Amino acid sequence: MNDMERLSDAATAVSRKIRTVGVNGAGPWQGSIPVAEEHLRHHRGVEAAIGRLIATHVRVTAATGFASNVGGLVTLPLSIPADAASLWMLQARLAGSIAHLRGYEVHSEEVQSIILLSLIGSAGAEALKEAGVKVGQKGAISLINKVPGKALLEINRRVGFRLITRAGSTGVVNLTKFVPLAGGVVGGTVNGVSTKAVGGWAKRNFPAAETVTDSVALQD
Repeated sequence: MNDMERLSDAATAVSRKIRTVGVNGAGPWQGSIPVAEEHLRHHRGVEAAIGRLIATHVRVTAATGFASNVGGLVTLPLSIPADAASLWMLQARLAGSIAHLRGYEVHSEEVQSIILLSLIGSAGAEALKEAGVKVGQKGAISLINKVPGKALLEINRRVGFRLITRAGSTGVVNLTKFVPLAGGVVGGTVNGVSTKAVGGWAKRNFPAAETVTDSVALQD
């Protein structure tokens, strides 16, 4: 297996782990739904809860030592540093929490693909194009509901690829140099800024339905 094949497999594994642990939760790690519901109980209204969710995750990811929040749950390929993996898990949980509060089913494959796309911001449009999805003006949520399962897997892989090659400018990385590159991009300030951006993209990717109000019971 050559480097590109290994990288492709790693990208798929990374995106799967982010969804299964970061969004769904595992062991002591709370997933998107319980975290969203906890914030909703303590803050009046969906949008207020979303604001606090973003602030909380920005604070946590900007703090040192946050990698311990995930601990042994993170076993990713290519010896990805725990702080990088934890950052992705926290950001995915944030995006999933926003999706849940706005009435989306976070356990669906389509919604989880959009959660992943929220992690890479404006690069999401290019990832969709590379996966063969025609990008229009209606937004990711309307597009992705019409995408077949095979294409969703390809979108997820493209997101994983971008996450683990983010330090490179060409989208291709020498695997023997991966760890130093990844370690260099994770710092307190960068983490906090990127997490705030993920929150913004999640709000954009999961718009509030006009027929849903804060008083309507959310899906479990």
